[in-house]
Amino acid sequence: MMVEQKKYSMKDINFWKITLSLAFASFLVFASMYVVQPLLPLFVEEFDISVSESTLALSMTIVGLIIGLIILGFFSDRVGRTSFIKLSLIGSVIPFFLIPLADSFYMIVLLRFIQGFALAGLPAASLAYLNEEIDRQSVGVATALYISSNALGGMAGRVVTGYITDHYSWEAAFYVFAVIGLFILVAVFLLLPKSNFFKASRLPFKKDMEGTVFHLKDPSILVVIGIGIILQFSFTSIWTYLPFHLEAEPFSLSLEAISYTFFAYGLGVIGAPLAGRLAANLGLRKVRIAGVIVLSLGAVITVSQSVPIIVLGLCVLCLGFFTAHALTAASVTEQATHHKGSASSLYLVAYYVGVTMGSSAAGPIWNSAGWSGIVLIAGLLPLAYLAFVILMQMRLRKKGT
Repeated sequence: MMVEQKKYSMKDINFWKITLSLAFASFLVFASMYVVQPLLPLFVEEFDISVSESTLALSMTIVGLIIGLIILGFFSDRVGRTSFIKLSLIGSVIPFFLIPLADSFYMIVLLRFIQGFALAGLPAASLAYLNEEIDRQSVGVATALYISSNALGGMAGRVVTGYITDHYSWEAAFYVFAVIGLFILVAVFLLLPKSNFFKASRLPFKKDMEGTVFHLKDPSILVVIGIGIILQFSFTSIWTYLPFHLEAEPFSLSLEAISYTFFAYGLGVIGAPLAGRLAANLGLRKVRIAGVIVLSLGAVITVSQSVPIIVLGLCVLCLGFFTAHALTAASVTEQATHHKGSASSLYLVAYYVGVTMGSSAAGPIWNSAGWSGIVLIAGLLPLAYLAFVILMQMRLRKKGT
């Protein structure tokens, strides 16, 4: 008689192998994604390009990631989870060895695009893998550690790069992440257990697209997805153009000093769990609205000419962003009555569209109005969209009655 295999709980060693493997992998993927953000002013000087061109090192990575999420998410449901997680890490590490050898900025952009596509393997497969292999009582802990590692990786990618570049070179920073990546890659290959509960989807691609089209016709889903784009646009535009602002007069900060401001990003580790707890007591909608207002307040504070006050504004910005983002992501599956997986994927794609817009599409604002223009748009746009959402929801309620 065969004993039915149970999903892993926190008492099982394989729970910790999965959790630590995905936490390390998540750290590397998000560090890889944002590693160039403090380097943009340096690329302008070294390659004699415009500010808008320099942002392509970030935005084209995200374009590659978006394409990868769509393609690799489809194959992950049909081939398996662990292979895509491992391939994602390999694809993250190899460009770190190649980019320092590039003699053209646009070769760097091409390699970053390829790296972005490879990075998508982890977010496309990891949450599904967690939910398949870990029991319901324990999956929340594993997911929280995974998401916290997102924030830690994004912060480390920016801070470590700025520090090493200021003391050595940007090429040295990339080699450091290549070595870190190799260690994480080996650890994940050794630790990550094979899938026990994965069931390959036999549905054609057309069925997946039907789920996406279904959501694109639902105004309530579109409104929530729009919040994700606006939040990320404001958040990314502040962080993308901050190094250009702080390296100029009257601040004239070094790259190392600028990179330390990215420690404010660590508030994401606090913001997401805090949002969940507050939402349970006060309601998701109220706390999300508060998060959007706090984000806008933080953006406006950064218009100050005092570095400590700018850092305070960045901390407030991060707390508001991660609070609002965590609850917006949660509300997508709550709003969706069918095809919940497609709804989550659609939100994830929209979220990264916001990153691309906040980096390259905000370039004309920087060129024409400088930091005050970036702050004005980043501060007012979320509030304007929030007002639009509240008015739209009131109209839908009136129609319903």
